[in-house]
Amino acid sequence: MSDRETIAVYDARAQDYADRFGTDAPGGALRRFMDLLPEGGRVLDLGCGPGHSAAHLAQAGFVVDATDASAGMARLAAAQPGVSARQARFEDLTATALYDGIWANFALLHAPRDQMDGHLAAIATALRLRGVLHIGMKTGDGTARDPIGRRYTYYTPDDLRSRLDRAGFDIVGEETGSDTGLAGTNDPWIILRARLRG
Repeated sequence: MSDRETIAVYDARAQDYADRFGTDAPGGALRRFMDLLPEGGRVLDLGCGPGHSAAHLAQAGFVVDATDASAGMARLAAAQPGVSARQARFEDLTATALYDGIWANFALLHAPRDQMDGHLAAIATALRLRGVLHIGMKTGDGTARDPIGRRYTYYTPDDLRSRLDRAGFDIVGEETGSDTGLAGTNDPWIILRARLRG
């Protein structure tokens, strides 16, 4: 993510976001992701926000790296026990066969559409054989800014599934729903869990 306005919103609202969306226990989607990982595996929280998911992963015994384009978010994540966090954009992912899983939970929706296939290719390269990707995205069409200025790129479920297939992933789990986020709007979403083909 390189959209300055979006990053500025997260920098300004980092603590507010952390206070609103922090949890004491991992949610169902995170538990289902963890169930697909090898015990003690290495995981990247890509677009980690304040690091709540990264902290739950670390508490569960995984080795956790976390990155976020927002310096404010990365600072909060780095304060989580057991989490190695740093400021980095999606395009800074250059690892090869390093991770057993990558958790990209409602983060890649901030990337421009013409960069998505490249990001998915980099994720595939960063995963070990049969590694697992969790990706959460808002569904719809086009690109727009929300009421507080964040830029979103929306995908139909079929488009997202096709992109994952082209990147070398098999879908192994899916959920859909809608929730109210930081901007106060209720938006539909899809979560896909996908395993890199061996």
